[in-house]
Amino acid sequence: MRRIAIVGVLLPLLGAGATAWAHDDAPPINSGDTAWMLVATALVLMMTLPGVALFYAGMVRRKNVLATMMQSVAIASLVTVLWMVAGYSLAFTEGGPVLGDLSRVFLIGIDTHTVHSLAKTVPEGVYLTFQLTFAVITCALIAGAVADRMKFSALLVFIGVWLLVVYVPVAHWVWVGGFLASAGVLDYAGGTVVHINAGIAGLVAALMLGRRRGYGSENMAPHNLSLAVIGAGLLWVGWFGFNAGSAVAADGRAGMAMAVTQIAAAAAALSWMTAEWVVRGRPSVLGIASGAVAGLVAITPASGFVLPSGALAIGLIAGAVCFWAATSLKRRLGYDDSLDVFGVHAVGGIVGALLTGVFAVGAVSATADSPDGLTGWIDGNPEQLLVQLYGVAVTVAYSGIASAILFLLVDKVMGARVSEDEEREGLDLALHGESLH
Repeated sequence: MRRIAIVGVLLPLLGAGATAWAHDDAPPINSGDTAWMLVATALVLMMTLPGVALFYAGMVRRKNVLATMMQSVAIASLVTVLWMVAGYSLAFTEGGPVLGDLSRVFLIGIDTHTVHSLAKTVPEGVYLTFQLTFAVITCALIAGAVADRMKFSALLVFIGVWLLVVYVPVAHWVWVGGFLASAGVLDYAGGTVVHINAGIAGLVAALMLGRRRGYGSENMAPHNLSLAVIGAGLLWVGWFGFNAGSAVAADGRAGMAMAVTQIAAAAAALSWMTAEWVVRGRPSVLGIASGAVAGLVAITPASGFVLPSGALAIGLIAGAVCFWAATSLKRRLGYDDSLDVFGVHAVGGIVGALLTGVFAVGAVSATADSPDGLTGWIDGNPEQLLVQLYGVAVTVAYSGIASAILFLLVDKVMGARVSEDEEREGLDLALHGESLH
């Protein structure tokens, strides 16, 4: 009787899904848009594997290289499964102003003909995977702030819960008709959802975990800058999928997003390089690579709203500000954010989110749903800057408080930090029994 009851509960759900799959009523799927989104999805995944994996591995000490790369692979795998189980449904169904519903748990109701309301010309399977890659890189970025000293098991538990408790709600608030979207907050491809969110979580985790042993007295220089530059290059190329892919179409807006992404990255690379040259007397390879990433971060929320002139200004400002944050601010406050997740991603995301409110232009941001476009200060709408500030403040506050609570719970239950002996030996051998030799 119990089996019959279970089947009786499941059949209506399956029936509802089958109704949603009705092929006769399915919207037209555009092959050009679909082809572009398949490519964009692969590009964004490449940003984590191998982009972030190489970028981070090149910046840690030799004894922690494999452990750092392992984190990216494991996080990508964990987030994928959790996204299928509940993440996508809670983030990208309409639900309410705070969270979606459970209509897509385990991706029920999705087949080759279903589409999402935010991506009506591509299969929903493509769209959900595209959004998955955003969740993957957001979580992978956090690991850079706690490199060299966090338990692998504790990191996975923290990331898994953080995805569902922090990332999923913020994505819903901003992108799927949540209360930040209703307030008019502009975030085209993840300045708040991805970069501020991850940067604040990383800072919180780094502060609660404490400094690396020997920080400030021992040499902690990057072990292989060539790997870091290769990783940064993969991030730069993959970012075209990140930003231009957020158009969810092969159209003019995607083309403009691609152009402004390139311009902002280049401008920020030169800006960081110049600032470092002036302050330290010579430009560094790590500096110019970090500057490019800072520009990519800053243009992310603005990429579907600004013209090339706005992108140039955003890049120049972001490069200089992020250099200051990753050097002077970090030194004055004394925190050990190992790979500058806060200085580059949180600060860069904040700069980009606020400057979106300055440089957004209606001619770029107009869509079928908003024919007049969304504008910022230079286009006659100075109030947008205040709206952007509101979005930043909410994201910083929620991510900071929730991340602190989650990290505290993980630390109390299982301990977050490796032992002193394990840290000195290196995480490659201590946690994984492997080494580069």
